[in-house]
Amino acid sequence: MLSGDRPATAKRVAESLGIGQWQAGRSPAEKCARLAELAAQGRKVLMIGDGLNDAPALAAAHVSMSPSSAVDVSQTAADVVFQGGRLTPVLETLEVARTSRILVKQNFMLALGYNLFTVPLAVAGLVTPLIAAIAMSTSSLVVIGNALRLSRRRR
Repeated sequence: MLSGDRPATAKRVAESLGIGQWQAGRSPAEKCARLAELAAQGRKVLMIGDGLNDAPALAAAHVSMSPSSAVDVSQTAADVVFQGGRLTPVLETLEVARTSRILVKQNFMLALGYNLFTVPLAVAGLVTPLIAAIAMSTSSLVVIGNALRLSRRRR
């Protein structure tokens, strides 16, 4: 956690969130420098900020979020603006992103499996055009159904 706040405040917030590594009293330039270090290591950083001094780091982060109560420049610099002052939407966003990644990989595997199985059959003339069209439509429905699991899971 990088914070521009005083150490006592940053420590209290970090401890309440279970964050072991934190730094307080950081300027916008120091935040950006740390993000650049992490990016050079191949890390993808999510930056959350609400103040004027957070805007440069929000713009420099791989992904950034800002609450709707933040100053306008932070909202503009952020990739995502969430409602309210609590961080619950951040956790929900991370969960949706993880689940989406899994579903996308599954859908690629389903499509690959379908194509590896049916295209050679069609090329060999072992299936009629009607059967090929039905199989293709069915595979599309399976992929869509799999993707819809995301919306059913969030309820």
